[in-house]
Amino acid sequence: MKLKYILKGLIATLLLALAISSCESYNEGLLDGIGATREFSPIGISATVRNQTAVELNWTVNESADHYVVEFSADDPDFKTIYKTVKVSPTELPIRVQLEGETVYSVRLKAISKTGLEDSKWTIGKVTTLSEQIFLATQDGDVEANKVTLRWGANSNVTQIIVNPGAIKHDITADEKAKGIAVVEGLKGETLYTAELFNGSKKRGYFTFTTGIDIGTGILVKPEDDLSVKIADAAPGAVLVLMPGDYTVFKGTIAINKPITIRGLYSFKKPLLHVNFNLNNGSSMLSLIDLDLNGDKILSDVVKYNEANVSYGPLLISGCVIHDFAKALIYSSLANTKVTSAIVENSIISNVLTANGDFIDFRIAHIGQITLKNSTFNNCASGRDFIRIDNAAGLTATGLTTNILIDGCTIYNKSMTASNRILYIRFVSNASTIRNTLFVQTAAIYANQAATVAPTFVNNNYFNSGALFATAATPIKFDNSGSYTTLDPVLANAAEGDFTVGNQTLKDNNIGDPRWLK
Repeated sequence: MKLKYILKGLIATLLLALAISSCESYNEGLLDGIGATREFSPIGISATVRNQTAVELNWTVNESADHYVVEFSADDPDFKTIYKTVKVSPTELPIRVQLEGETVYSVRLKAISKTGLEDSKWTIGKVTTLSEQIFLATQDGDVEANKVTLRWGANSNVTQIIVNPGAIKHDITADEKAKGIAVVEGLKGETLYTAELFNGSKKRGYFTFTTGIDIGTGILVKPEDDLSVKIADAAPGAVLVLMPGDYTVFKGTIAINKPITIRGLYSFKKPLLHVNFNLNNGSSMLSLIDLDLNGDKILSDVVKYNEANVSYGPLLISGCVIHDFAKALIYSSLANTKVTSAIVENSIISNVLTANGDFIDFRIAHIGQITLKNSTFNNCASGRDFIRIDNAAGLTATGLTTNILIDGCTIYNKSMTASNRILYIRFVSNASTIRNTLFVQTAAIYANQAATVAPTFVNNNYFNSGALFATAATPIKFDNSGSYTTLDPVLANAAEGDFTVGNQTLKDNNIGDPRWLK
């Protein structure tokens, strides 16, 4: 399975703790320099840690200053040893200085006069860098079931790799150091690992990854097989592992009446399927992992709960590419149907066109939990609602609750209108949280039903999506958290499905699907 290369982007914005030893200010310049023998000390100083170990400095420019001198001292508040000195002209601000990771730096800066006055007194503060990150992005095939290939900048000073769980240690050879590549073996399949790269005791890199599937008792399926037959013949609880390729022997709707996992062998070569799924009694669990699902603009619902009076188990859609379906991602409209949960994670979903339905649509059914995490939704809900949970007769107001979490997603829905809603919830007991999510180009509102409990909003960005935060009368719900932004994400090429973010602030704040925050 492809490494989930995580630049955690843990960005700390820190105001320098100023320790100014005088009471001078730029306003004193109004006294025509009477008694002034030195430049005024820099003021308005801020420091932002970017990309873990680079510090971006900025301050208020003094027009009488020719340039500034900045000095850094590592773990040394008395500046006995200067680690780095930088000369800065006013036009260079803000400046970015590369430092080492996991270090407390004392920082001091002074102004140098252009008129011959003495240098200003030092302005002093400190800033702490985060863990260094010199691991490079994985390449296709680097992460296998029982081993992983790790990459970093060639000839970097590194001595050891430790992989957990298991405390697997790999001492880096001179050849591996020179090439910037090492292979760590002895891993277990389908396991979440963290790799840490060290130079002695100092950490220089880290990332998390999930190893690929060790087929074991799984059923290997090939493109020339009839997928519908393979599913029908499989025992309850079976894991079908699909080789890469275009599966064209069967196209259409597959009925499922058992718990089953359908997954690609590799995350980086997803099998292309032209199917959707109807779940019937007995389908207590469905996992769709690392698949490319193509509705060919003909197939209706990606997953449909197809029988009434049935309690269904969890649905997992992970690492999938889903596109060109006519109606809904998940749909249920039969009485007294209960679904434990639906999780959509690490997926890209495009062009689900909601003909005569909504994108996630529960009409007279109940679902306990909907989670949309680290995923992209592009042109989903065309003129319809994004999530609809209606007041299902016989289920609503009976003690059942629907919980919704949208976390770390990019939502680009230009075709939603001012009458559409992100959340159309009439199920009486409900709770919703929307956080770290980037909304772009949607005219929709959040919600306008009295039964919809006001969601919890944290750290979202709305670009050309003003109705999501505009103050409105009850019962309309909007983001009034005060924590949102409205920045232009500067997307690379949204029309072609490339939502790579160019706005540094959004990257720093980890807003949107992490795959685009490079």
